[in-house]
This record gives sequence, structure tokens and C-alpha cells, in this order.
Amino acid sequence: MWICGTIRATLCLETGKVKMDNITKLASGLLEDNSRNNRWRRRECINLIPSEQATSAYVDELCVSDPSGRYNEHTRSKAMAPDTPDLRYYKGTAFIMDKEEELKAALRTFFGCTRVESRVISGQMANDTVYDALKQFRNGHRRGERHRLISRALVHDLKNGGHLSAQPLGALRNYIDIDPDTGQPAVDHFPFQTENTQRIDVEGTKRIIAEKRPELLVFGRSVIVHKEPVKEIADFIHAEFGKDNPQRPLIMYDAAHVLGLLGKYFQDPLKEGADIVTGSTHKTFFGPQRGIILSNIGPGSPFEELWRHVATRTFPGHVSNHHLGTMLGLLGATYEMLQYKDDYPNRVIGNAKAFARALHNEGLKLEGDPNADFTETHQVLLRMAPGQGETLADLLEANNIITNPQAYYDDPGFSAASGVRTGTQEMTRYGMKRDHFRTLAGLVAETARDGATKPRGFLQDTVKSFRGGFTDMHYCF
Repeated sequence: MWICGTIRATLCLETGKVKMDNITKLASGLLEDNSRNNRWRRRECINLIPSEQATSAYVDELCVSDPSGRYNEHTRSKAMAPDTPDLRYYKGTAFIMDKEEELKAALRTFFGCTRVESRVISGQMANDTVYDALKQFRNGHRRGERHRLISRALVHDLKNGGHLSAQPLGALRNYIDIDPDTGQPAVDHFPFQTENTQRIDVEGTKRIIAEKRPELLVFGRSVIVHKEPVKEIADFIHAEFGKDNPQRPLIMYDAAHVLGLLGKYFQDPLKEGADIVTGSTHKTFFGPQRGIILSNIGPGSPFEELWRHVATRTFPGHVSNHHLGTMLGLLGATYEMLQYKDDYPNRVIGNAKAFARALHNEGLKLEGDPNADFTETHQVLLRMAPGQGETLADLLEANNIITNPQAYYDDPGFSAASGVRTGTQEMTRYGMKRDHFRTLAGLVAETARDGATKPRGFLQDTVKSFRGGFTDMHYCF
């Protein structure tokens, strides 16, 4: 069994259990270790992982308040009048019930939508819940018959930016049918443009939809530097199947990475034709780690029953206690997003463009369209030699620049990744602007050029000093 050297002295190596005479020492050491890690990550490191976001002290205080240890299970039946409150299964919940409704109102305001399910506690759970709801919706007319699975889905390939939750080996596994011709899960992948593998081939996608007739499309990726062609594909689907046909493909957009960028500076998938938007709330959004499901499905819509299934598959389907502390924190974070929605997204994207262009000027190779400065989001994607993504990410970590290796479409797998994935969202919030990211690009390039031949961590002190100028959080209360 592998055991970290810093705790080896407090554990029994034979059993792998803690030594009971060391409990108070362990408790005290935990606080010290946590403080040390907080200082390292928040004051000494440049965090460029695009799937992370530090929360403000304001949000942190909300997350650890009394509701963090409470329950508030609630639901409603079809027989209940629209203006009656949900049925609550716990007492003492008036405050948090009000704040949950306030959260939904705030999210509707930020995203310009009419429907919000805020009880899911991760982006993965949000996607899983939608798949479950779609399966229930499609089987609504098959009472007494065997329920079938989703017949076919069109998603991004995992190696071309798709998220694990939209793969047969992830959350989709429990809901997707088997292709009778191949014996494999009935999942097709969006084709990409030959001149830019980070953009979808729209005409090729239309041909796949016309031929394969999928029941589900999942836009959005965990590696995303360009807008998704939601409007073009939605217009095609509406013309091919009928916009109000409940049997047409459901158009879903997983906005986990770009949730805080949605709107005028990036794209608005619900306005462009997506039926459902899901996301996690802690990447470009300011929240703690949770998930949300958004829609404009309205009364009288052929998909209204689908939304009812979204609610019931959330509770009691996928959650019991829905983590009321982080829910309250998400409300505070949404108010922060509303306060800074006209500045923060634009600054994040502008910083990413400046960072990407500077890396390119340093001689590094990037994924994405150079005519768009290689990115339209918070992400900047480095391309190294085959299998060298892990090597560069490790060298950067040794120099206190935190990234993650990333496999691309032509890599044999994640163990031989040629890419490094970076994002500007967290350091933008700590006050970095375009010139600062240009300086950072020089440090990344120096690590890429010299890191293998110089002492490990040769730029660590330089990075610590640089980060020392960016320790106060901006865009927060």
C-alpha cells in the first residue's frame, strides 16, 4: 500500500490504520497540513486548471452556515395546483426553502431561462438526471410494456473533448441501447473539421442525424475553445423532424466549463435551440461544487412532461439531501455573477486570447483556430510531442504552475497524451490581466524549453514572486 511520507509516522504500516495513541496529533497535523496547502495553492501557485474555481470568503461563509448540516427533501405531485408550495418532509426548513426559490430566481435571471433544477449536486449528476428523465419520457406511452433505453445518441468523442458523463463508459452507460449491427453502445461521435479539429463539421453532423436518427444530442465539451454550432444543427433538426415533435432528438448542451461565460460574450445555447442546458457551478461560474439543469420548456410544450421527469428523477431519483450549505453558497455566488456579468466573462476570454497568442509567439504549438486567437473561451490548449503532455504538466507543477495533461483525437490514449489543458478563469479572478498572462506565457515557454535540462523547480521562486502580486480576489462581495 502506498502511503504519503508525511503521514507514514502516524499510521500502522501493517494494517493501514491510524495509531490510536496519535489521534490528537493527527487532528492538529490536519489543520497544519491544510493551512500549508491553502497557502501553497492560493498564494504561491498559478492555477490554470480550467475545471476549477476558488470561491470567495463570502461564498465560503454561506457554505459552512447552519443549513450545511440540515435536510430539506421536498416534492410535488401532478395533482397539486401550480401556486401551492411543495410538500416538505422536514420541519424547520422555512428559511432554506425560501432561499432555494431565491436561488432559482437568481439563476433564471442570469441565464434568461424559465426552468431551473438546482438540487443536483454535480454536473455529472445533472447529465445523469437528464438521461434518466429522457428515458422515462420516451417510455411514457409504453405502460405495461418493457421500458426501452435511449435508442441512439450523438456526442463528442472522449479524445476530442467529450466529457466522461456523455460516454458509454460514464453516465450514459445506464441509459443507452445496444446497436444490433455492432453489438456496441449506440453512440455516434460528432465529426470534426479537418482544418480545425476543435470545431464540429456541421454538414457531416447533419448527414449523421438524417441517417442515424438519434434520440439525444449532447453539445458541450470538457475541452472547448470554440462555440458549438447549436443554431445550425437545431434548425436542421426542427426542419427534419418538426420543432414540436416530442419524438425528435433532444438537444442538450453540457455547459459545465463555460457556464459563467454564457451570454453575449460567448454563446447562448437556449436561445440558439438547445432544449436543456446542464452544468457544474465551479469552473467559470463562481460557485461551490454543485450542478444545475436549465431549460425554457414551457406550459403546453410537447416536452413539458420531460421537465416533470427531470424534477422527479432529481428527487427522489438521484438525490435525497441536496447539500443545503453549498446550495446557499451557490445563491451567493450567483449574486456575484450577476453583479459582474458585464465584465468578468469578457475579461476571462480576452485574457485567454492574449495568453494563447503569447504562447504562440513563444514558439509553442496550440490547438484551435489562429484567426480567433486559438480560443473563444477560457481554455488554451497546448500541443506537445506525442506522449509529452504529462511530462510538461509535471514540469510546470514543479514550478508551481498547475495544469493538466490532455489527450487529443490523434493520441492513442490519455496515458500517452500530447496536450496540456489550461484556463484563465481563476487567475483572472485574482486580478491578472492581458499583460500578466503574456508574462506568464514566457514562464510556461521557458519551462517547456528548459525544464528537462535544468534543476527541477528552477522557476519556482520566480513563479511564487509573480503570484505574490495576485492574492486578493476580485469580482466578489
